[in-house]
Amino acid sequence: MSPPSTSRVRVLLRPLGATAAATSTSATPATQATAPAATVGATAPAAVPHVDFDAPANVNLLLSARGAGLLLPASCRNGTCRVCMCKLLSGHVDYLIEWPGLLAEEKAEGWILPCVALPRSDLVIDQPAARRMAID
Repeated sequence: MSPPSTSRVRVLLRPLGATAAATSTSATPATQATAPAATVGATAPAAVPHVDFDAPANVNLLLSARGAGLLLPASCRNGTCRVCMCKLLSGHVDYLIEWPGLLAEEKAEGWILPCVALPRSDLVIDQPAARRMAID
């Protein structure tokens, strides 16, 4: 089955210092068809502030978010520095590289690297450091 050409992405936003446990449901452990993929199935509560955007299947999540006016933390943009690391609460991603800079345990817990992750379904991502871009 081929991925949709565009996926709907929801990024949860929280004030700095708010914990994920206080604002989200717990994710089920990730299941992986292949090593470079992540899938989880929890849903996000509607009361949590969020930004929704469309993400093309062939564009990494970091660039798709930026195109939608949302800044996710980033540094290397190649999956090694881990600055962009965030939690995938629901959905499925594949990676541009065979083994991104995540430990097997982190991948199993649902952590992803948006700089090298491609959406393969609609997603909910928990990234407390995400910020809306200022409009000039």
